[in-house]
Amino acid sequence: MLSDLAWLPAAAPDFRERVRALRAEAAAPGEQYFERAVALATAALDENQLGQLARVARDVAPAAPAAFSKVRLGLIGDGTLSLLAPVISGSGVRHGLLIDVVEGAYGSGVQQAMDPTSPLHGAGLDMLLIASDARSLGLHRAADSLEDADARVEAALAQLKLVVQGFKPAVAAAILVQTVAPPLEPLFGSFDRVEQTSAFAMVEALNRRIGEWAAEGQIVVVDIARLALSIGLERWDAPRHWHASKLSFAPEMAPIYGDVVARTVAALRGRAKKCLVLDLDNTLWGGVIGDDGVAGIALGQGSAAGEAFLAIQHTALELRRRGVVLAVCSKNEEAAALLPFREHPEMVLKEDHIAVFQANWTDKAANLRAIAETLNIGIDALVFLDDNPAEREQVRRELPLVGVPELPEEPALYPRMLMAAGYFEAVAFTQDDRDRAGMYQANAARAAAVNASGDLDSYLASLDMVCTIAPVDSVSRPRVAQLINKSNQFNLTTRRYTEAQVEAAESDPRRHISQARLVDKFGDNGIICVMVADRQGEAWEIDTWLMSCRVLGRRVQEACLDHLARAARADGAQRLIGRYIPSPKNAMVRDHYAKLGFTLLSEEASGETLWTLDLAAYASPELPMLVDDKAVAGAALELQQ
Repeated sequence: MLSDLAWLPAAAPDFRERVRALRAEAAAPGEQYFERAVALATAALDENQLGQLARVARDVAPAAPAAFSKVRLGLIGDGTLSLLAPVISGSGVRHGLLIDVVEGAYGSGVQQAMDPTSPLHGAGLDMLLIASDARSLGLHRAADSLEDADARVEAALAQLKLVVQGFKPAVAAAILVQTVAPPLEPLFGSFDRVEQTSAFAMVEALNRRIGEWAAEGQIVVVDIARLALSIGLERWDAPRHWHASKLSFAPEMAPIYGDVVARTVAALRGRAKKCLVLDLDNTLWGGVIGDDGVAGIALGQGSAAGEAFLAIQHTALELRRRGVVLAVCSKNEEAAALLPFREHPEMVLKEDHIAVFQANWTDKAANLRAIAETLNIGIDALVFLDDNPAEREQVRRELPLVGVPELPEEPALYPRMLMAAGYFEAVAFTQDDRDRAGMYQANAARAAAVNASGDLDSYLASLDMVCTIAPVDSVSRPRVAQLINKSNQFNLTTRRYTEAQVEAAESDPRRHISQARLVDKFGDNGIICVMVADRQGEAWEIDTWLMSCRVLGRRVQEACLDHLARAARADGAQRLIGRYIPSPKNAMVRDHYAKLGFTLLSEEASGETLWTLDLAAYASPELPMLVDDKAVAGAALELQQ
């Protein structure tokens, strides 16, 4: 996960062409240049691709848009540095940085630090990174005694401090010091951690001293030791490459190394994220609250799924305690979305932990803009956690500066993926930092949420959607019956039918029953719509029309209306009749028929409305999907018989 940058999407298929375009425009970058560059960089790129981005950073630097933060970073170390510079610079673009890496001479950090005439001293550095290795610091072999071990650790630390002291006058901002990955090979086995003369124990002692040094504010720590241990020392360390080229880690670890360094530099430049925005259904709990209710969602102790979602909430709450603002962005009825926060006994997150609560049917990109505006922070300060790949893709397309981690199918891995991404990287922590979430929440309480609209046309076209509409049969019947009895929110009449009644409707000549399935480039969404209509001569009355909320905003309802209109015409009908029967949970479809061009016939005091659509005046819409309508052909064939 870590070494693969698994929280990032795959690189764009036309990555090379887009890099060429950015380089061609570098002398006179346009308004969207910054966002285009960041969007291109926000992917799981390999060493070669990061090198290409490093060239983009170099080319655009003289005329760079103000949105970029320029950093001149010195790099010294005891091993080969040529591999590190391009991956650091390329990764910097991902974080909105143009990092100009100035490499020091190989293996001569102390000499360069002590020589005020060395090139690095006159390079105008903003920051300096010291990249050391246990082998070059003399900590890779066991000591002869406790005294020898202490002396070696002190000597290694003194060497690092000498370099820092020597370069301080030449560095404008901060000096970064790496922790040191411990050697893999144990001398005493598990007892290595106990025996202070072991190489492992000496490296651990040095890393503790580096941490204490950073706590004093003298340096900024880059914890490469923890990164190596998290990935696995066997994968991290490559003795062959050390012996051949003095490379401190396996070459395939270069992309994650570059990202960790770049995110630390970004944090120093104030570019760490500030707000975690959470989806709800199947992100904070298992299931759909509008359909399953408080008692039906998976959350809490006693089940693996429930505990996994509980862990996600604990992670969010821990982030809040360290100053990260929490917000909610969910396609839901607000009243339904709030129920678990108010009524579920095992909810860890409470309503008062959430600074901005956006639960509505507006597209998520627009809601994220509203959240940022309410909190008075940039859109680039947001991280959006959502289980739905289509929603993630839409946000990435419309808001490329928002952090949107990829998530695996297994919810138990959501916290690991979120935290591995390093969105909330810190280089210091104070009481003000701890209080930040509460302060932002207070500001949000004073502000009004503003709904904005996103341009969805190009996004929808990019999904490669195929909507297949077909009659209900023995294969689809169980799922259709389940949807009829489960769906509450996008359900015009909320009428319930058993599986037997569904089967009866299939063979009833007075009824038309069909189902729709949506497939897009992310996969099969399954059956997402059920329609039941009564044939009444010159009119068809829509008895049941329900849809899955996960495909809202993709214009599937227009495809389904077109199916009903053509099927009714084939049957000789002149009108469609639609009925809305209000329920506690279906307020979102109150204006459904109005939006589709129906004319209001009547409205009851209860809120029930009756609508009509003249089929002679109806025209099929142009839709951003391929519609494979098998049900209309079936209906026409039935009429011919």
